[in-house]
Amino acid sequence: MGLLGVLPFLLVSCITFLLILIWRRDATKGKLPPGPTPLPLLGNLLQLNIRDIIGSFNKLRKQYGPIFTVYKGSRPIVVLCGYEVIKEALVDNAETFGGRGQIQALDDSLSKYGVVPTNGERWRQLRRFSLLTLRNFGMGKRSIEERIQEEAQFLVQVLQKTEGHPFDPTIHLSHAVSNVICSIVFGNRFEYEDKNFIFLLDTIKKSFSVLLSTWVQICNFFPSLMRILPGPQHKLPRYMKKLINFISQRVKMHQDSFDPNCPRDFIDCFLAKMEQEKSNPASEFIHENLVATVVDLFFAGTDTTGNTILQGLVVLLRHPEMEANIQEEIERVIGRNRSPSYEDRNQMPYTEAFINEIQRFLDLSPLAVPHLVTQEAHFRGFTIPKGTTIIPFLSSIMKSSQYYETPRKFNPGHFLDENGAFKKVDAFLPFGAGKRVCPGEGLARMEIFVILTTLLQNFHLKASKQHEEIDIAPVVESNGHVPRRYQLCVVPR
Repeated sequence: MGLLGVLPFLLVSCITFLLILIWRRDATKGKLPPGPTPLPLLGNLLQLNIRDIIGSFNKLRKQYGPIFTVYKGSRPIVVLCGYEVIKEALVDNAETFGGRGQIQALDDSLSKYGVVPTNGERWRQLRRFSLLTLRNFGMGKRSIEERIQEEAQFLVQVLQKTEGHPFDPTIHLSHAVSNVICSIVFGNRFEYEDKNFIFLLDTIKKSFSVLLSTWVQICNFFPSLMRILPGPQHKLPRYMKKLINFISQRVKMHQDSFDPNCPRDFIDCFLAKMEQEKSNPASEFIHENLVATVVDLFFAGTDTTGNTILQGLVVLLRHPEMEANIQEEIERVIGRNRSPSYEDRNQMPYTEAFINEIQRFLDLSPLAVPHLVTQEAHFRGFTIPKGTTIIPFLSSIMKSSQYYETPRKFNPGHFLDENGAFKKVDAFLPFGAGKRVCPGEGLARMEIFVILTTLLQNFHLKASKQHEEIDIAPVVESNGHVPRRYQLCVVPR
């Protein structure tokens, strides 16, 4: 072999040797939990099924235990499994494990602003404001619950027009839950045929589709590379820009008619805070944070809530005896002459248990949004360096045989005691836990209860095929679960 033939070989060998040295140096920082052996640059890409991250994590959990490490490229990711481990990290050590890990799919227009992706003082102020505003129920002259009740009645009117014919309820529920957010954020609902409303829903739907795609999972491994390579991942910034422009236009409309003494909705409340702090150059209440926080509310409160109700309806088609049980409670507690109220749930233990079981069985977000270790963590015999990304594997709780008698089967009895009273289960964390628990939890719970009970107050559900033939198992979609598509008929009671 001549000198020219030897030089490339030596060059490749040297580069490989240097990469391994750098890899070993980085991989041995701290005393990370065990996990599959990573490859330089690739990390554990080849050992994980990108199309089914949930299944891959379940296998690794069985092999390495409740805490393990995987590498996305050169970055270590520590995965936490089981109620005890996740509670100890997110609740008992909330400050240490309470940072937000980087969400690679978001560009700078959203990753630096709003509640979900941010850290530090920005996150604290925006989260506190959002929680207080959503809990206040005093925006304008109507409470949030009244807005939900109103939208539930519009949904009933739309479903009455189906006249007992089979239909896919997905779009109708999407309209209803999205309109609740619109009413809270913009101060008004949209007619379902409104072109602006259709544009908003279509943009959100397309954004969700990209976020759940395999391409975005690969982006998490190789963010720099995927910014260069062609693929659907480049659509997300375009969709986000459309969403930001839509919300910015609404903010401008609010500014033109803003009365600080009479806030009509979430945007007005934020504008009032901006006015209050306009002399503070370090204020977090700026236009960019307003727009990004509204985006957060839409992403947290549309598909998640709609999919939960969708799952509940298909379970009722499969189990008509459960529909009868809920309707018996509706007759006894609410009757036919008033709208269901969230307070009614305290006298409706079976309905409350059924809703909890929907969330547990659907397991909508098996992987929590990434957390970040804010300081070096000494946790269960391991040393996790500051800045390490943490993923709480919530599915390991929701499908645990330790806490649920039949974890793979739908069973409202998981949340009922021997006397039929509602039973709280500690290992039930559909909204996460600790400092990063979903700020829209209260809103989502209210929506699910009010809309579901309103539908069952007004209709009997009928399947388009035999009950025994209905498959209620959710579908795995990369790093999440979604209900199966189905058809149903509604018959007025």
